[in-house]
Amino acid sequence: MTHFDQESIVYGIIRHVPGTKEAVARAQRRVNWAAIQDLPAGVDDEWSLLCREMFSMPGDHIFSGTYQTQIIHFAASYRAVEYEWESWLRQFETLLKSMYWVSATVHLETELSGKHTFSWSAERGHAPSDAELRMCCEWEREAGLVL
Repeated sequence: MTHFDQESIVYGIIRHVPGTKEAVARAQRRVNWAAIQDLPAGVDDEWSLLCREMFSMPGDHIFSGTYQTQIIHFAASYRAVEYEWESWLRQFETLLKSMYWVSATVHLETELSGKHTFSWSAERGHAPSDAELRMCCEWEREAGLVL
């Protein structure tokens, strides 16, 4: 089995908690929607690891999934993405820099190196900018019993 036969699963959420004014919240949600729409559709020539089809956003209305917090969720299955993980993270952080959010969580499940959880947070909220982002990572791996 080559490393290209290994499947990796990536999934997570980007959370935006709006301010108190509904008009401001709607404007920020539109910016987030536009950032997702700016991603390539499917596979592109520049070998983007993110594509708009892997993201989903609820509507603005309370009955369509946005009570107060906008939750953008995403998921994708890759062929051994851990070998390109630095590039994936760089592309994801570029997306985050173009959005409004307070936290983001990415789960990476791999066959060889276990499960990883990456998280970003901005206590006061992140507005679109090139500001440096801080990420933390937790690693979980099931160890087999050796007899």
